[in-house]
Amino acid sequence: MKQAILLKPGSIEIRDVPVPAPADGELVVKINTSLTCGTDLKAYKRGHALIPMPGPFGHEYSGTVAATGRGVSGFKEGDPVMGVHSAPCNGCRYCRRGLFNLCEVIMEKKALGAFAEYMLVPAPVVQQNLFQKPEHVSFEEAALLEPFSCVLHPYSTLHMNTIETALIMGAGPIGLLHLACLKMHGVRTIVSDISGSRLSTAETMGGTIAESDTIESVIEKNTDSLGVDLVVECTGLPHVWEKTVHYVRRGGTAVLFGGCPAGTRVSYDTHRLHYDEITVSGSFHYTPHDVRRAREILVEKKINVSALISGAFPLEELTEALDLLEKGEGVKYAIKPDH
Repeated sequence: MKQAILLKPGSIEIRDVPVPAPADGELVVKINTSLTCGTDLKAYKRGHALIPMPGPFGHEYSGTVAATGRGVSGFKEGDPVMGVHSAPCNGCRYCRRGLFNLCEVIMEKKALGAFAEYMLVPAPVVQQNLFQKPEHVSFEEAALLEPFSCVLHPYSTLHMNTIETALIMGAGPIGLLHLACLKMHGVRTIVSDISGSRLSTAETMGGTIAESDTIESVIEKNTDSLGVDLVVECTGLPHVWEKTVHYVRRGGTAVLFGGCPAGTRVSYDTHRLHYDEITVSGSFHYTPHDVRRAREILVEKKINVSALISGAFPLEELTEALDLLEKGEGVKYAIKPDH
């Protein structure tokens, strides 16, 4: 089979490798669609701590079951499936506290290699985070399960009925998924970005757009100068992290979703944090509950994700798709091994 190998930053090689054989509890998916994402782009351009190099590449996928290992139940060869790439161990100190997204070993048995014709899915994922794909859900929509699960995670602890207006900083694929989620909850949502094309996409999805020099005036107009109830940071840029608390109202919340490079430091106005009682929260990964909820929303078509897929490329043209994203062209690209 053909598989994309990330050799080092800036270098991807399509290799012929053996089709994986599933061990007990595992299964093999024949990839129909894998999607590019911001993490992939970071790894391709500068490397990523959670994506070993050289190694298989890609983790957003959908396809059909090609083979099952002994002990697998609920799936058979030919079943269309949608899944994510990791699952918790359910036994470590964090899992016992219900913090499944912070599982101590969650990244040790993850499915990497979605940019390929076939991919091995580890047993913990098969048991907890792999699902049948209904016929009315396209393979492209199904492959959004992983990023949408991440996006849903912070909302599980927020009181959505108290959020009238939100600001999303960054209109990339993750920011646009946050927009879809917030609009689903009826939240007036302002979206800021430096890219005119991304702002146009956000506007078509129901967002109120704000260019970098108009954020304050747009917030004032839409909140009667109160400030937004929620800011979601989706750029992973330290100077944008620092701006989040400037736009949130007293008693509001800033969710820091975009990951900054390791070792990065930011600073905040302590007076605002303390006397305005602002909550600043990080958000990482997802729990099995988030995954199940994300699948439910996608299956029930509660959000429209069609604007997120900017086009399709064969596996051999993966680097072309990533280069377009680096230039700011497009949102997500579908990689089709059989294209």
